[in-house]
Amino acid sequence: MERILSKSTLREFWESHAETEQYLKTWYDTAMNADWKTPNDVKQTYANASILKDNRIVFNIKGNSYRLIAKFNFEKQWIFIRFVGTHEAYDKIDANTI
Repeated sequence: MERILSKSTLREFWESHAETEQYLKTWYDTAMNADWKTPNDVKQTYANASILKDNRIVFNIKGNSYRLIAKFNFEKQWIFIRFVGTHEAYDKIDANTI
């Protein structure tokens, strides 16, 4: 992937949830160096990721204590961070529309 929008969202989250910093940095580095062309390519790297509609994928962070939702534009190789939060906060949103 060439671009992740926006890393600042991840940074702001790990600054207030320090226990997630290494997990989010690892996810970021993995995504930046990946050559994902389809949701199934993402599943090859993250078997526990959940594929949603509209090229959204939910990632479990820190043993599923946290969730990250990303919207992908595979053609342009862009990843848009749509949500990062606790599992409890995730349960209160609609992952398909956030």
